[in-house]
Amino acid sequence: MNPKELRLAQMDAVLQVAASQSLPQRPPAGWLRAIREALGLSTAALAARLGITASGVRKLEQAEATDAITLGTLRRVAEALDCELQYALVPRRPLREMRWQQALHLAQQWQQRASRTMALEAQLVATPSAAANERLEAMAQEILRTSGTRLWD
Repeated sequence: MNPKELRLAQMDAVLQVAASQSLPQRPPAGWLRAIREALGLSTAALAARLGITASGVRKLEQAEATDAITLGTLRRVAEALDCELQYALVPRRPLREMRWQQALHLAQQWQQRASRTMALEAQLVATPSAAANERLEAMAQEILRTSGTRLWD
């Protein structure tokens, strides 16, 4: 297995575990406020830990609730709350499958262009068949083998 295939297989394995564990839904007011309130920590007390004002804490809580907070800031506030920030992008499908679908899509585009060109030149265009599907899959495999990052261009 080449290094790229190995990285893909390893990442798929790691992400498969992450995808199988559903995380709780974020509270409407956000995690920062929910945890702060559950701990019985006032905005002033959290502000003192962060070295900011109480209104600054309220702004951070609002920013988190509206997806406007940065990861760095979220990490800093999590530390002040003695929490750990966990962050991951979890694909909806395995990465290998996503790459295969993209390669098939490209192969179909190339096949359609060739068919249009042939039709313009009054050449016979073959109807879809099992052999045509095999050629399409072979083309997709070749795209995966040779395209590298150009797969997504």
